[in-house]
Amino acid sequence: RFTYILLLEFCKSDHTMNLTRRGSEYVGDLLGVNFNQDCSSVAVGTRSGYKLYQFSSVERLDKLHEMMGEDACIVERLFSSSLVVVVGLSHPHKLRVYHFKKGTEICNYSYLTKILNVKLNRQRLIVVLEDSLCIHTIKDMKVIHTITETPPNPAGICGFSMSAERSYLAYPGSSQVGEVQIFDTVNLQSVTMIQAHDGRLAALAFTDDGTKLATASSKGTVIRVFQSSDGSKLFEFRRGVKRYVEINCLAFSPDGVYLCASSNTETVHIFKLELQKEKHDEESQGWMGYFSKALATPASYLPSQVTDVFTQGRSFAMAHLQKPGQRNICAIVLMQRIPRLVVVTADAFVHIYNINPVEGGQCVLIKQHNLLKMDEEESDPAADVECQASGLAGTGPAKLTSVEEPPREEQVDKTSSAGVEKQPYLLNRDDSNDDDDDRPPDQFSSLDQQ
Repeated sequence: RFTYILLLEFCKSDHTMNLTRRGSEYVGDLLGVNFNQDCSSVAVGTRSGYKLYQFSSVERLDKLHEMMGEDACIVERLFSSSLVVVVGLSHPHKLRVYHFKKGTEICNYSYLTKILNVKLNRQRLIVVLEDSLCIHTIKDMKVIHTITETPPNPAGICGFSMSAERSYLAYPGSSQVGEVQIFDTVNLQSVTMIQAHDGRLAALAFTDDGTKLATASSKGTVIRVFQSSDGSKLFEFRRGVKRYVEINCLAFSPDGVYLCASSNTETVHIFKLELQKEKHDEESQGWMGYFSKALATPASYLPSQVTDVFTQGRSFAMAHLQKPGQRNICAIVLMQRIPRLVVVTADAFVHIYNINPVEGGQCVLIKQHNLLKMDEEESDPAADVECQASGLAGTGPAKLTSVEEPPREEQVDKTSSAGVEKQPYLLNRDDSNDDDDDRPPDQFSSLDQQ
């Protein structure tokens, strides 16, 4: 690991990279980067302000908005709306909510401790503090619940579902082992507790529909996927065997079939969530099929660690970064109906890779963009860094399956309510107009479009 990385602390949750966690010295102008909930845009926080870019195509990112003047280390946009939440490095206790199309501040909140992470969906806003989580309603920004006395969470680890049916929040239940608490932020009650890993948690991520939760521990060798409603384990993947790594990000594809994982190594892995029967049919003719059958039978002479290694899933595809050791986030983004692997690294570069949804294998780097020099790219296309493309000949646009959402189950509330330090403003309904998205938040859908 490079020396300067020791100055940075990654906010280990889905789609968020915050480079301002440790100390008072930071490298470069970039303070934070994150994708919005559906990964259709990326927010860039710097020492001088923030910018929003939309993934229009592989070849270009369109600038949607720019606000300069104050630093921004956390920038969260609500889907494709004009609602954006900002936390600054100079005021880490204060959360500001803006309507960037109108150029107005809707409200702001101050907290007793530093804000470590912020998450949004169409119903709730979550503010992660080191020892508590505050739940706001999107409609009026009121604090409706606070989960207090949580284990110390200095990295702000959490996962939050974008689903309206399962508005689930996942957070560490222990600072020593990999215990996950899942909380229903609509009904304000506990859903389940999962003993996910022996080591402490490093990353969490929900599928878009909220039915599955992916987890990784501080060792970074095994990634597990659980049913969010009852905590049952569905899949287990081995990222590596030889060395422990630091998982930077977990992210599902829009259909929940693929899971990408990035770390402080040079490799980004993509796993495919296949049923055991499907995997058996593919492997039954080869030597791995024979070996899997042998391991499936009782074998007391084999240590459990050995059988685990051979029964865990391997990566379906992988991509290699040019500069290992950098903090990064990853996502599988639909660009013109084709899924692409997108990795944003701490040097402000966006790396776009082809994914072969049929064969998997090596993902080919096809484009790079520098988020701190996007204005130069727009004025001079030659300034962009281009890479040789190797498209998916004959495959056409990948079809991503949809998942129907079953009704939510009743659970028992296990947490208490509390408030934040102060609530100086309330959200004005007229200021919350979602004027960009063709899928507006439910409570905004009746408002006039600009």
